[in-house]
Amino acid sequence: MSDLKRLLHYSRRYIPELTASVVLMALVGAAHASMALLIQPVIDRVLSPPSAAFKPVFLFTNFFTRKPVYLDSFLPGSLHDVWAPVAVAILAVFLAKGIFDYIANYLVSYAGFSAVTDLRNEAFEKILRQSARFYETHSTGHLMSSILNDIDKIQTAISSMLADSMRQVFVVIGLLFVLMHWDWRLALVSLTVLPFVLIPTARIGKRIRRTSRNTQDAMGEVNQILQETITGQEVVKAFSAESYEAERFRVASRKLLKGNLRYVLQQALASPLIEFFAALTIVGLLTYARTQVKGGTLTAGQFTSFVIALLMLYEPVKRLTNIHNIFEQAIGAAQKVFEYLDEPEDVASLPAARTMSGFRDRIAFEGVSFRYPAATDKVALRGVDLEVKCGQVVALVGPSGAGKSTLVRLVPRFHDVTGGVLRIDGADVRNLSVESLRAHIGLVSQDTFLFNDTVANNIAYGRKGVRKEAIEAAAKAALADGFIESLPLGYDTPIGERGLTLSGGQRQRLAIARALLKDAPILILDEATSHLDTESEMLVQKALANLMAARTVIVIAHRISTIRRADKIVVLEQGRIVEQGRHEELMERNGMYQRLHELQFLEPAGVNL
Repeated sequence: MSDLKRLLHYSRRYIPELTASVVLMALVGAAHASMALLIQPVIDRVLSPPSAAFKPVFLFTNFFTRKPVYLDSFLPGSLHDVWAPVAVAILAVFLAKGIFDYIANYLVSYAGFSAVTDLRNEAFEKILRQSARFYETHSTGHLMSSILNDIDKIQTAISSMLADSMRQVFVVIGLLFVLMHWDWRLALVSLTVLPFVLIPTARIGKRIRRTSRNTQDAMGEVNQILQETITGQEVVKAFSAESYEAERFRVASRKLLKGNLRYVLQQALASPLIEFFAALTIVGLLTYARTQVKGGTLTAGQFTSFVIALLMLYEPVKRLTNIHNIFEQAIGAAQKVFEYLDEPEDVASLPAARTMSGFRDRIAFEGVSFRYPAATDKVALRGVDLEVKCGQVVALVGPSGAGKSTLVRLVPRFHDVTGGVLRIDGADVRNLSVESLRAHIGLVSQDTFLFNDTVANNIAYGRKGVRKEAIEAAAKAALADGFIESLPLGYDTPIGERGLTLSGGQRQRLAIARALLKDAPILILDEATSHLDTESEMLVQKALANLMAARTVIVIAHRISTIRRADKIVVLEQGRIVEQGRHEELMERNGMYQRLHELQFLEPAGVNL
C-alpha cells in the first residue's frame, strides 16, 4: 500500500481534474443502475399484455413525505402505455452515460499521464544529479529499462487503469443499489460468493508483483545487451562475435518470455474463478425465482431486472480484479524506480553551499586520498599534496593506474575525496555549489563525446541563446572551421550518434571549440591528443594552445614531448606523488620521470614499426 500511495501522491497537483472525474464517474455508475431498473417496466409493461393485476412501478420513497413514488405518476395517458417514455428514458440514460464517461475518462487520463510524466522527469533528473559512482554501479541498460519500460507500466496503471477502476467502482455501487432495491436478502445471499473470488485474487496479485519485478529485470538485461552490442558494433564485427552476441540476446529474450508467460498465467486465473462462481449464483437464483414468481412475491420484470443487475455486477467485479493485477504489476515496476529515487546523492550541493564567483588564487590538494567504492582493497590516491596556482600549466604523468585521471576527476567533483581536503581559493569544494563549481571548469578528454545533433548545437552544448558569431569564433580558434564549412550543411550538419561521421581529430577539435565557448578559467585536458594520427595531433595541439591561453590548466599526457613546457610536472605512481618540478629539473634527478622519458623514446627490442 505504501508504494501505491506514493504513486498516487504524484496526482496531488491534479486534484481538481480528479474530483470532477469522480463526480462524473458517479453519474456513469448511476446510469448503469438506471439501465438495470428500466428492465422491469420493459418486461412487466411493454412486453406483457395489459392486466389489472399489474402493480405500479415503484421508483423510490420521497424523502420529505415518506410516500412511495411510482413511474406511472410521471406518465401521461393510459396506465400501461409506457413504451414511449421508457424508450426516451433508455436513450437519455445511454446518451448521458456516454457524455459523462467521455469527459471523465479524459480528465482522469490527463491527471494520470501528467502525474507519470512528473515521475519520469523526477527520475531522470535524479539520475542526472548522481555522481560517477552511481554510473559505475548501475548498468546503462537497467537504467534505461526503468526510465522507459518500468514507468510505461506505471503510466498504464495510473492513467488508463485509474479511469477504468473509478468507472467500475461506481458501476458496482449503482448495481448494488439495484439489487438491494428489489430484494436485499436475496442480494446478500448472491454476494456471499465474492470472498471466494477476492481472496484468491489478492494472493494472485502479490505473485504478479514479484513476477513483474523479475520480468522488468529481464527487460533491463535485454536492454543492456542491446545497448552494448550497438555501441560496440565495430568490436563485435572485428572479433566475428555476431553469433555470440545473438546467443546472449536469445538467452535474455527467453528469460523475458518466461516472465511474460508467467504473468499471463497468473493474471488469467481470476476470470475463470469469477465466471464459475457467477454461474453457481445464477443457477441458485433461477431455482429460487421459480417459487418467488409463482408465489407473486416478485414479478417477472422485477426478477429479470435483479438477475440482469447481478450479471452486470459480475462484469465490473471481474474487470476490477484485472485492474488490480495491472496495479500490482505497476507497483512491481515502481519499486525499482523508487529505489533510484531514494538512492542518496553522494555528490550534491549542501543547503548552505556558497556560489563560486571566480577563480583567482590556487587549487590545493591537502593530504587527499581516494578509494573507489567497488574497490575494497585498492586505494587510488594516498595522501596527495599538490598546489596548482592560477595561470599555471601543471602536467600529470605516470604509468597506467597511477591515479592521474582520478586526481583530475576530483576537481569538478565527479567524485568526492575520501580523505583530506581539496580547496579552490581556500574554500573546500564540498562547500561550493556543484553547479557554480563546474561552471568554472572546462574539460577535454580522450574519449570525446558528441551528441546526435548539429555541429553548432554540439559546440554550444549546455548554453542557451548563443549567437552564431560566437560559435563560429570558437570553431575558428579550435581550427575546426575549415572542415565544418566543407560539410553539406556547414554548422547545421547533423554529425550522427557520438559524432561517428567525423574523424577522431575532427571530433576532438569540436570538443575544444565547445570548451573555448564555455570560456572557463580552469581547464582539464585528459590525454586529449591520444589515439590521433600525426597530422591530426598537430592540428589539435595548435587548437589546444589557443584553448590553454590565459587559463589554469591541468593536463594528463602519456607523450612527454607534449608537456615539456609545463610550469610544473607531477609524477604519480601507485596513487602517490613521487616527483614534481620542471622538465629539466626532473631529468637531472634520474628518477621515475627520466625512466618514463627514456622508455618513450626507446624502441622495444624485436619490434619493427
